[in-house]
Amino acid sequence: MKTYSLETIISVARSLSSYYKELYKKVPETGWKISDLPPVDQKTFWEHNTVDDNRLLTGEMTDGIIFKSGGTTGQPKFSVYSREEWETMTGTFGYHLAENDFKKGDRIANLFYAGELYSSFLFLHDSLERCPVEVMIFPISGAAPLEFMAREIIDFKINTILGVPTQLINLTEYIKANDLKGLNIEKIYFGGESMYEDQRELMKEVFPGIRIYSVGYASVDGGLLGYIDHECGFNEHRVFDEYNIIEIVDEETGEVIEECGREGKILTTNLSRLLMPIIRYPAGDRGIWIDEAGTANRKFKILGRSEEGARIGVVTMNVDNFLHILHLMKPVFEAVNFQMVIEHIGKLDKLSLRIVVDNPAAATTEWEEKLLQTIYDERPAFEEEIEINGIHPISIEWIGMDELTINPRTGKIRRIIDNRFK
Repeated sequence: MKTYSLETIISVARSLSSYYKELYKKVPETGWKISDLPPVDQKTFWEHNTVDDNRLLTGEMTDGIIFKSGGTTGQPKFSVYSREEWETMTGTFGYHLAENDFKKGDRIANLFYAGELYSSFLFLHDSLERCPVEVMIFPISGAAPLEFMAREIIDFKINTILGVPTQLINLTEYIKANDLKGLNIEKIYFGGESMYEDQRELMKEVFPGIRIYSVGYASVDGGLLGYIDHECGFNEHRVFDEYNIIEIVDEETGEVIEECGREGKILTTNLSRLLMPIIRYPAGDRGIWIDEAGTANRKFKILGRSEEGARIGVVTMNVDNFLHILHLMKPVFEAVNFQMVIEHIGKLDKLSLRIVVDNPAAATTEWEEKLLQTIYDERPAFEEEIEINGIHPISIEWIGMDELTINPRTGKIRRIIDNRFK
């Protein structure tokens, strides 16, 4: 499992990537520390990471694997790993799965999604193959019919299930509605989104004695972010020492936070990726430190989404995605500003868009219909998830500037308000 020093990562990035060369033009060649490096701005990062005329990568894409990383259809985003980088990522994650209650002989159904350049199914499959614990893998996938999933789980006496919470809940409700017997499910591992208390209670009702865990913290663009061990509570993870550097910084000032309990946004620096360097990259979440500074594999807790993007169920809407959508709406209406509000209601996530216009009373049904259709055109996953009851329909609220929620300390607009963890 190949990793590099931070100095090597920076040297390669600023020498071979046009994006990082420009980003670090004021950083001295030597004598710097990580907090001296400017954090990545996601908008410019993805503007440089294009299929043609790429100005982010440090080399050619000749031997490895590529995944879709959200984004609009008109502005596709992708993450690329060399073969060695992918093996290091899945090998590291797989090694630490042994600390997350996997047992010899576990029969594991992989219900994550595959195909269409999604990473989760392949990532978990390859990680499980590299796990030092001897387990049996059943690659069912999240796209399989619920009837098929349930039958295979019963027939093969599967005791462990991996998947996104939405699909796990759909399967649980199917089993409950059909009063299926002969199940042997002991453990559930979820990823891709948080699993909330109402969802956990349903699973405990249908599967008495079930143990529910996060499978870990990772993203297709940021790579590995955190792993789970027996000391981790809800939404708590540990840093992969030697593999990545996790920082928590003040969202307003960028100050690095070292003390426990003080909230900030999470930045990640990956120490195994040279082809597509990830250096002080916003993970998209807010968090706090649980362990004191200097603790090995320091433990931290995720508190919800940061200003970079909103994740609703398994669908992500980055701020720059929505700015692009609002730009497309200019022939219909002119948006002055906006906020995204995320809630969790009745076992499902819900996105509400608060759109500032000059005269909210003039907003029409046509405006709302065209905005929603544009969202579905640019981010088809929203409509797909709504149709399968994976998330609630999107709500639109037309408001004036004085109705925006602001940070009381700084007066700045809170672009994303995540109410799920309150």
